[in-house]
Amino acid sequence: MPVTQRLRIAVDIGGTFTDGVAAREADGRIWVGKTLTTPEDPGQAVSAVIGELLRQAGDGAAQMLDEVVHGTTLVTNTLIERKGATTALVTTEGMRDALDIGRELRYDLYDLELALPRPLIAPGRRIEARERLAASGETVTALTDAELQRIVDEVRALDVRSVAVSLLHSYLNDDHERRVGAALQAALPDVEVSLSSDLAREVKEFERTSTAAASAYVKPVVADYLRQLEARIEALTPGIALRIMVSSGGFTSAGAAAHTPIFLLESGPAAGVLSALNTARAQGVRKVLAFDMGGTTAKACVVADGEAPVAYNFECARVHRFKRGSGLPILIPSIDLIEIGAGGGSIAHVNRMGLLNIGPESAGSVPGPACYGLGGTEITVTDADLVLGYLNPDNFLGGEMRLRKEQAMQGLERLAGQLGMAPLEVAWGIHDMVNENMANAARIHIAEKGHDPRDFTFVATGGAGPVHAIEVARKLRMPRLLASIAAGAGSCLGMLAAPARADRSWSQPALLDDIAWDEVSERLRGLRQEAATELATAGVPEAVAQWSVGVEMRYYGQGDNVSVSMPWSEFGNDAAQVVRHAFEDRYRALYGHLVPGARPQVLTWRLTGKSAAVSRDFNWGEGAAVAGGMPVRREIYLPLKGEFGAVDVYERYALPAGTRLQGPLVLEERESTLVVPIAADVEILPDLTVSVTLKEFE
Repeated sequence: MPVTQRLRIAVDIGGTFTDGVAAREADGRIWVGKTLTTPEDPGQAVSAVIGELLRQAGDGAAQMLDEVVHGTTLVTNTLIERKGATTALVTTEGMRDALDIGRELRYDLYDLELALPRPLIAPGRRIEARERLAASGETVTALTDAELQRIVDEVRALDVRSVAVSLLHSYLNDDHERRVGAALQAALPDVEVSLSSDLAREVKEFERTSTAAASAYVKPVVADYLRQLEARIEALTPGIALRIMVSSGGFTSAGAAAHTPIFLLESGPAAGVLSALNTARAQGVRKVLAFDMGGTTAKACVVADGEAPVAYNFECARVHRFKRGSGLPILIPSIDLIEIGAGGGSIAHVNRMGLLNIGPESAGSVPGPACYGLGGTEITVTDADLVLGYLNPDNFLGGEMRLRKEQAMQGLERLAGQLGMAPLEVAWGIHDMVNENMANAARIHIAEKGHDPRDFTFVATGGAGPVHAIEVARKLRMPRLLASIAAGAGSCLGMLAAPARADRSWSQPALLDDIAWDEVSERLRGLRQEAATELATAGVPEAVAQWSVGVEMRYYGQGDNVSVSMPWSEFGNDAAQVVRHAFEDRYRALYGHLVPGARPQVLTWRLTGKSAAVSRDFNWGEGAAVAGGMPVRREIYLPLKGEFGAVDVYERYALPAGTRLQGPLVLEERESTLVVPIAADVEILPDLTVSVTLKEFE
């Protein structure tokens, strides 16, 4: 199909809403769809959104459709809710209890009732293999055919749907893991098998085993879901490629995603960061706080140089949502996000100290906030926003869904009675507490990266993001905020701007001066071949991909690592010097000085291949503007005055590029609402991005 005729669709499943965007490749013309998420059958909402987008795009859209890019919270929800498949673990003899022992660290020293996350695989489903490799990768105890048969027989007797295989030191030598995997797949073709060497070829036995266990636990669920989704898309438009967003900020094929589903863990939030960067790049902005607030959570990412930072150590399914160390450790490449607060559907309640708290429980899409009128009675952030005048009850989702203010008020009255406060005080307390919590978490995160928030531009996405963004930015003293078109479906715009991407890693701890560079080059070539095969399934030939090499390093004896990155090249005679210079430059930037006489050590090599990142221009096309640019007046709560006041409310897309306004005001669109409750300069930029320059910080 000629590029000028291509239509691409991106769909993101969130905790409350499923969003979709269709984009025409020729001119960036977009159409937006949104519906309540269907948690019992997530693919139902996806199909509904795709069908709606094809209807909006007009006659012949189905024939123009070339690709569907998809992000989902399925992996995260399956792990949090413990609804994965019955799973077994095959590990080296003596390592059976690694999942229980963990790191033996207390994430909260003063919590006498401290709880650790329960392992995904029970002790009775862990099988010890009589084999062993040395730390050098050499065989100490060989894996015999008789032992393989015993392992197969024990797995068969457990009657599981999935098996994780994580053997000692397999990051150096995966021969034993592959033999176990091949034997299991040959004897038990209906059982999914996940090898740690396919997922995290890295040191740290506990974290690597935890990653393999998590991937195996969700693998049958994700595989079934993707098969059903491909069938649904095939029924709508035959022959369409399904691409899946991964946590590192790229997409891969559905087949690769089904094989390594743990890489999907943060797919939706990662796409939100890419959307924010695409918006910032168009304005020449490189220092960005990407803020994405949906129905369930709010997440942020600090970008200091125009490129989203990628971390390789992640946690999920935390016992305490905001306490690091209370979750399951996962070794995957993921955009460096932090969860900084609640979402629109997060429930407000009185804690055991008699104080107001918000979340972490969410009303989700079923039954939803009280104001949805779908059976929910608990008061949420969305209910508070409605009562404060920030949301239009008659224009939610463009009027397709009417919000019931009276039901929100009834719930607020009950909550206010428990707190001994007035309902409107409670509504503002909910809104302000959420904003303060998010600002405080973002402030700490920015400081940990060595930056000043006043140097950054705030970029808001998500259905609830623009409602809260101005207040969060004000608390951070960030002078400028950007909100792109279709900000409420920002993660979908990010998916459409995302490159294809494949990541590989390989650990072999060694002092820099002792490295055998021929062996390193050979290993990296092998990793590149693997990654190129994956990229090819996503439609990217190896020759056009961009390749880079990352190195995790430290001074010998230190406990923290420093990541350096360089373009792909074959290592020559000066390899040690090149890597040393890169490490020292990064170390000096982080800590201000080097360590005299210390010896650099390499722990892990990383390889990344991706298609070229291209800035995407999105627009509504001709005739998309809404008629009637005259504002209406509405009472909203003005935080710096501590009272309600009438402000102008505009239909956002009735305002042409070049429009300049003064806050306080409200800009409404179908998928989100931008609330500017303080004095500010508001400008509609040429690409219809809204730029807000704040004037008040006290």
